Amino acid sequence: MASSLAHNSILHHVTGKSVYVNDIPLPEGSLHAFPFYSSIPHGRIVSINCHEARKLKGVHSIMNYTEIPGVNQMGPVVHDEVCLAEDYVEFVGQVIALIAADSREIAIKASLLIDIEYEEMESVVLVKRAIEKGVMLKPARKMETGNIEEGLKGSALQLEGEFYSNGQEHWYLETQTALCIPLEGKEMKVFSSTQHPSETQAIVAEVLGIPRHLIEVEVKRMGGAFGGKETQANHIAAWTALLARKTGKPVKMHLDRDTDQIITGKRHAFYSEYKVGFDEEGMLQALDVKLHSNGGAALDLSMAIMERALFHMDNAYYIPNLKVLGHAWKTNQPPNTAFRGFGGPQSIALIENIIDRIARQLNIDSSEIRRRNFYSSGEKNITHYDQKLGKNPLAAIYEEIMETAEYKKRRKGINDFNSQNKWKKRGMSLVPVKFGISFTTSFLNQAGALVHIYQDGSVMVNHGGTEMGQGLHTKMRQVAADTFGISAEKVLISATNTSKVPNTSATAASSGTDLNGKAVENACLTLKKRLEDAFIEKFELHHSEEIIFENNHISAGRARMSFADLVMHSYLQQVSLSSTGYYRTPDIQFDREKGKGTPFYYFAYGMSISEVELDVFTGKHELLRTDILHDVGESINPLIDKGQIEGAFVQGLGWVTTEELRYDEKGHLLTHSPDTYKIPTLDDIPKDFRVAFTKDTANPNNIKRSKAVGEPPFVHGLSVWLALKDAISAVYDHQKEPRLDIPATHEAIVLCLEAMKLTN
Repeated sequence: MASSLAHNSILHHVTGKSVYVNDIPLPEGSLHAFPFYSSIPHGRIVSINCHEARKLKGVHSIMNYTEIPGVNQMGPVVHDEVCLAEDYVEFVGQVIALIAADSREIAIKASLLIDIEYEEMESVVLVKRAIEKGVMLKPARKMETGNIEEGLKGSALQLEGEFYSNGQEHWYLETQTALCIPLEGKEMKVFSSTQHPSETQAIVAEVLGIPRHLIEVEVKRMGGAFGGKETQANHIAAWTALLARKTGKPVKMHLDRDTDQIITGKRHAFYSEYKVGFDEEGMLQALDVKLHSNGGAALDLSMAIMERALFHMDNAYYIPNLKVLGHAWKTNQPPNTAFRGFGGPQSIALIENIIDRIARQLNIDSSEIRRRNFYSSGEKNITHYDQKLGKNPLAAIYEEIMETAEYKKRRKGINDFNSQNKWKKRGMSLVPVKFGISFTTSFLNQAGALVHIYQDGSVMVNHGGTEMGQGLHTKMRQVAADTFGISAEKVLISATNTSKVPNTSATAASSGTDLNGKAVENACLTLKKRLEDAFIEKFELHHSEEIIFENNHISAGRARMSFADLVMHSYLQQVSLSSTGYYRTPDIQFDREKGKGTPFYYFAYGMSISEVELDVFTGKHELLRTDILHDVGESINPLIDKGQIEGAFVQGLGWVTTEELRYDEKGHLLTHSPDTYKIPTLDDIPKDFRVAFTKDTANPNNIKRSKAVGEPPFVHGLSVWLALKDAISAVYDHQKEPRLDIPATHEAIVLCLEAMKLTN
């Protein structure tokens, strides 16, 4: 297992010296921007008067869509999302005008002086209403295997129902930010907090009406992103660039928390309808599902997210007859967007809820029903989209976590506790995860790198991935250092920059290390070969001799010299010490029309067990213990990977328990600040938190035999939600099925218990 090199920026973070976009010293004469946005969900703009706002001292510019020099569009996939509203607004928070002023305070004050009149139109806020209206963003998607009608008909038992999971705010600590600096001619430097610099470059170039080579986008680091800066950071960069072009001055836009939450998209809320067939042993026979997502007012990434939900409808279970339809509906909300898990958690929550219902109906422990239905071997190791799983560790992970978490012993203790306590109940649940790794849009599975070795033996690495706190740069530093056999201190990772590595994919889909790691390694291997040749020539060695790069030295038999000396020697011999690297994921393909193929390079697995104690009067609960056993292959950096698992779990915990997006009937978000939107705190994390890595799950074809770790652990949060269902069920001695949607807030739990009183 690799060493846990400290996070690249750890000293800067703890001393407060890390530089984010908002910390960059502004050039003299810089302006501050603020967006003026719609206060209604849907309507025609009758008139807009900026006269009083323009008169305010310190205001330099107020611009609308008529002044955009290029195309008034910023849709990342299709052109269905205007940069600035034209005649109509389609959601609360849609930006209509942009203000540039001497200070942010003046820009905000000017926005309050703009007088606008609307003719309000009918709006659709919630997904069920959208289904009634029948307006989809794109045609429905389908995946199917077996024969659903015959499967249901042949099932001894059936259940049907509906399920709802609400959206989730990204709540990155650093809100959306961009700084644009006009250079000579039409060139512009864009500092953006974006996960996708190349797409930001493309969108900015398009709204400005210029080629991409005139736009340079740079990302040193982000203060969190979680998918919320994959496409929607483009908006802030485009708005800022427009003002910078118009005024000829550097312009910065840094959103306050409330504005950020009001105008940006969230995790998609899902409403689902299902019918499941199974036998007396709890074996799944058939599953028929309709998934409905709230896409918001424009497409954004809704179809890719729905596709991921279709892929993960099975989670860890073999279902011989499965049909899943996915619909993304248009509503008058901000376009919803990528969020950690990218649709996977929504469909996994559904299948886990179904398994939970089956277990309760059969009066069999839910962990046993899960075990019986795991993918196993032969035809029972092939997904509904015809991908073979290959080596499948689910059974081994199950056996290990059941033993290390003492599941059976604790289950008996929970049953004893519940029999002796009327007003407090405990619950426990196990949840598995099987998560596909790769962009499901195949062409995105590529990355580039640029590596320089300087004459003193120090190394500069540039790659297309972005650092958002997840430790990607730290891992890339390790890859380069290990390849050259030098200490990590000799390697620097530069800011991600479109002028150094072009046409990059987003740092998303948990693929940042996989793709960029291979690209960096390939660039380093090219340089290493050049250094080897110079070493062989210097010492007149045979090419068959083994040359070893380690401990900052190169050796072969008695021939030995330091890395720095060999670099200088190579330079004097006119050897190029700079190289690009490139990588594309092999062996993946998918036929969208047929819904069949091999969309994933591999799968990451894991399981978690959580135990809760519930106050049945208030719905308040404590998370007593969580055990997670997760598959990271051979970890490149165990400390970073463990932190990612813990962080993903806690974020998943927030989605299923505390984080509630509430809208009024007019489409106004009511929970848009820290006092109304509750992310998990120290009190919410498990009192006893145990995280371990699986054994013998190395990934031989991936960078350093590792596996992706960003998104899959998010699913472990579902074990808390299902443990709460188990505790609620205990109130009625597990004879009644709780209807508990996501999030299971204290209020939702109390209402669930009240509803159970009325059921037979």
